Amino acid sequence: MKGGGGVYPGKRRWKCLVIGVLFLVVFSMLVPLVFLLGLYNGFHSSGYVSDRSSSSSDSGSRDQSKIREIIDHFGPTLPNLEDALRNHTNEARNVSSTTDVKHDGQQQQKGTPVPVPRHSLPQPLSVGNNDKAGAAEVIESTKNVVEDTENLCELRFGSYCKWREEHREDMKDSMIKKLKDQLFVARAYFPSIAKLPAQNKLSQELKQNIQEFERILSESTTDTDLPSQIEKKLQKMELATAKARTFPVECHNVDKKLRQILDMTEDEANFHMRQSAFLYQLAVQTMPKSLHCLSMKLTVEYFNSSLHDMRPSPSEKFSDPTLHHYVIFSNNILASSVVINSTVTHTRDSGNLVFHVLTDEQNYFAMKLWFFRNTYREASIQVLNIEHLDLDYHDKAALLSMFLPVEFHVSFLGVDSPSATHLKTEYISVFSHAHYLLPYIFQNLKKVVVLDDDVVVQRDLSDLWNLNMGGKVNGALQLCSVRLSQLSSYLGENSFDKNSCVWMSGLNVIDLARWRELDLTETYRKLGQQVSKLIESIEASALSASLLTFQDQIYALDNVWALSGMGYDYGLDVKVIKNAAILHYNGKMKPWLELGIPKYRRYWSSFLNRDDHFLGECNVN
Repeated sequence: MKGGGGVYPGKRRWKCLVIGVLFLVVFSMLVPLVFLLGLYNGFHSSGYVSDRSSSSSDSGSRDQSKIREIIDHFGPTLPNLEDALRNHTNEARNVSSTTDVKHDGQQQQKGTPVPVPRHSLPQPLSVGNNDKAGAAEVIESTKNVVEDTENLCELRFGSYCKWREEHREDMKDSMIKKLKDQLFVARAYFPSIAKLPAQNKLSQELKQNIQEFERILSESTTDTDLPSQIEKKLQKMELATAKARTFPVECHNVDKKLRQILDMTEDEANFHMRQSAFLYQLAVQTMPKSLHCLSMKLTVEYFNSSLHDMRPSPSEKFSDPTLHHYVIFSNNILASSVVINSTVTHTRDSGNLVFHVLTDEQNYFAMKLWFFRNTYREASIQVLNIEHLDLDYHDKAALLSMFLPVEFHVSFLGVDSPSATHLKTEYISVFSHAHYLLPYIFQNLKKVVVLDDDVVVQRDLSDLWNLNMGGKVNGALQLCSVRLSQLSSYLGENSFDKNSCVWMSGLNVIDLARWRELDLTETYRKLGQQVSKLIESIEASALSASLLTFQDQIYALDNVWALSGMGYDYGLDVKVIKNAAILHYNGKMKPWLELGIPKYRRYWSSFLNRDDHFLGECNVN
């Protein structure tokens, strides 16, 4: 018994040792297996995972965020969000898609480009008890995005973006487009949901909705063709898609599918944006059919009449320095007529007014007949063909290559608000080459007032002739929101005051005697040749030469004399407009174009001579 009792404890110790070894072996096999399973759940694979543990929820949320980011670009928001949020968000995305468009040939005419950060869109809301507060926050954020993206659009396409907002129309067949968008999203999610065994009900629901949408879209091409219950069907599809988005699925294929749709949509939006902007620029730079008709009919009538056989008798008023002489460079009959009519209407003594209209050979005869047929109280009007003037200047041909004032669309950072999201846009108009021949064209005159043909006079301008400019040559309105430092890339290495304001054409009081004394025409010619070696653009070199020629020779007129921005700024105050002596329609939206700003056009059209039968024949409204 003693021997048997001594052996039993030994056997028990041996069995415990075997059990411990087996436990260690099993444990050593389980640890790598658990580790491998963790990696499998944490990274992508070619298949779809049917279930996930709570420890991998963070990884799933990261995967879902990628899909959500793409969905938000073209999928409608969840049904519990307000319709306003959907409209604002879609508008912001459509505009922001244009920010990748590169500058075209007009970049040379703009100011120094300003780098602007691209803003991210707000994240979609999650369904919960705080939907109203969250929706309000996203709506406010989306409004800020819309404002920023409008600034970016204006930076690239100028006043076209403002005109587009003014004439924005409701999207045609918007419901058809929503159905297609939801169908794209459902098709992207369906393969992933179909591989989840626990979601057979949702899979069948998605399949039925997809088949229903395919049938509807095969029978309907416009919103009027859609069945009456289509909104309920769309809401049902949105709910099913929203459920599919809540499941942590393998998003590799979903991401790929949605990115393909997004790329195609953005490419199409960019194409239409560039195309519409090009057509807008073409429209504002092309003479309207009615104005072309008016010029042609007047020209034909001129040669059919006996007026072309008569030599114009020289008037002593045209060279009398004691009278008030106004100079207008124009090839637009109606525009120059409005300038003269508005000036004569508000003057106290029209007998002292002499207007010199300088035009090209193509419009010369039409201009002569128009101002022969129409009288403007007692004012005298002289029409000159600038291409046939006999001038005592050695380089006349070079200066006559362009005679209309040149406008430059410049976008820049505001001085008071240096934030890159607060861009300002201005249209700077300066003299053309032909303006620098004024001392040679009017040799007997000592002072003239130069008016652009896109202005309307609302007050008597007689006080301009009593200004004491202190030896300055050019009395002009200054635009201090643009400094020369912001145009330094165009001014080259020439010395200039960087804090000087840019001056504007439109209303300019010119001291011709002082001009001749300083020989500014020769100064302009030399500066133009110097700048043209650095800048290929003819217009940009003209801007630089003009700003440098009149440096320290600008007499700043009071701001009440002229108000600029009538051709691009929708936000001008009505009181400021009424108090201004001259309204300057600088910008692309000229008042004689259909693209003109409607609320400003009446100030211009009120001075049209509507009694002339040629206006009715050419359908000039």
